[in-house]
Amino acid sequence: MGETQSRHAVFSFRYSRSADQDAQAPVRHPVIIVGAGPVGLSGAIDLAQRGIPVVVLDDADRIGEGSRGLCYSKRCLEILDTLGAGEAVAGKGVDWKLGKVYFHDQEVYEFDLLPEPGHKMPAFVNLQQYYLEKYLVERVEQLDIVTVRWRNKVTAVEQDADGVTIDIETPEGPYRLVADWLIAADGANSTLRRLMDIEFVGETFRDQFLIADIRMEADFPAVRRFWFEPPFHNGQSTLLHKQPDNVWRVDFQIGWDADPKEETRPEKVRARLDKMMQGRPYELEWVSVYTFQCRRNEHFLYDRVIFAGDAAHQVSPFGARGANSGIEDTHNLAWKLALVLNGEAPASLLGSYDLERIQAAETNIGHSTRSTDFLVPKSPGDKRLRDAVLDLAREFPFARRMVNSGRLHTAAHYDSPLTTPDSDEFDGTVALGDPAADAPLVDAAGKPVWLLNALSRDFTLVRVADGDRPNVPEGVTLITIGDDLNDASGLFKQRYDATPGACYLFRPDQYLTARFRSYDRSRVEAALKRARGEMNG
Repeated sequence: MGETQSRHAVFSFRYSRSADQDAQAPVRHPVIIVGAGPVGLSGAIDLAQRGIPVVVLDDADRIGEGSRGLCYSKRCLEILDTLGAGEAVAGKGVDWKLGKVYFHDQEVYEFDLLPEPGHKMPAFVNLQQYYLEKYLVERVEQLDIVTVRWRNKVTAVEQDADGVTIDIETPEGPYRLVADWLIAADGANSTLRRLMDIEFVGETFRDQFLIADIRMEADFPAVRRFWFEPPFHNGQSTLLHKQPDNVWRVDFQIGWDADPKEETRPEKVRARLDKMMQGRPYELEWVSVYTFQCRRNEHFLYDRVIFAGDAAHQVSPFGARGANSGIEDTHNLAWKLALVLNGEAPASLLGSYDLERIQAAETNIGHSTRSTDFLVPKSPGDKRLRDAVLDLAREFPFARRMVNSGRLHTAAHYDSPLTTPDSDEFDGTVALGDPAADAPLVDAAGKPVWLLNALSRDFTLVRVADGDRPNVPEGVTLITIGDDLNDASGLFKQRYDATPGACYLFRPDQYLTARFRSYDRSRVEAALKRARGEMNG
């Protein structure tokens, strides 16, 4: 981000002294998380719900300086639902699934991100990041084993084979803590990454975007609207999103040579907005300038320090890949770290976090890089090609697949050693290594139940009834379709290619890790061991 202006901080928090600051020796905690943003708070809640005490440190004492993160994907909402915040976010946010692409002043085409029914959560929700953080803080306050310490700034970090020692500065002076595991979720300008001398690898693109939040009464539709070279913005790109509270997000491409201080002057911003809004009254809320970053740490796991979110990887904001992928990071990590801390899995299981989430980051970086190349052509020839694609897209569907105004975030697929390869044939829309696709079910009393809400925080075996109820291994929750829950809509059958006797093993993060056409305890036990990192593939 570049220069930022903000009207106010929305929510403030008070520093308070902890008992650890009065201890004679550094107090040890199982997990310390640095960063009380969406990623750090989500990770803390996830771990706490698995019985792991967590201390969260943040060097600020407020949230709410501009909307910042904005679009939250269906998969992110499903994760937040497991944390007790999904319904609040979806309820407050503006849900949308349609996008419109324009070239100059003409609509090129419209797309639908969730054309099929039968999902609890919408395709996307637009919500100012300060609301998300507020809901997560409120959820944390309901959990006795999570503590957030505001105005606690980490100034040094050292680790050995047994743990991580950190120095912390507070308004009342320094103190030390020791953690079995330290999670760095302290954002794009990560202090921990700097203290550990970890360099990003990747690319910074030579372009800048001005983002502005404005408050106005408008009847614009709640769709994602993206313009290539609109007449109101000198031939550069513009994006418009609706947020709650009559707040709208506008992104203006301004070029690499633009001066951020000059561009964020209110009179300069209003001059741009006036051309776009054509006399419609509005109030300027927040302004910032950002550049595109497509970079990541070489690793996300450095012995006992684990990086997540923007501290681990950075991508273009177009496509909503920042907070969404960061929350997916901690959802991938929490169940593994809980098993390790409880002595139920080897520490080597955490290597799969590094592998799987780097796969996800590489996918996001690839999509983000291609989006940026389309938004910002590198040569006159590239621009002519892009403009020809946009012209063709008005009439020809094949060209629409080539238009890239920011591929919207979808959940990661994992090619993972934790996954048991298929020994039986399956079709359906859910593949091994995918997160569970939701489906509407009903219980024995006829009450509606969503599949994702039915999955446990442990491993879950979902089985289609075909007679006797099997005795599943310890640590596995059994759900039988046809006994416990019924697939009245047929969508479970369709999405999973479900037949009588078929069974599906889901990890604690709701990823499909094994499936069989019939129940065999020995195969389920082997798949369970593999998913816990207890055997080599």
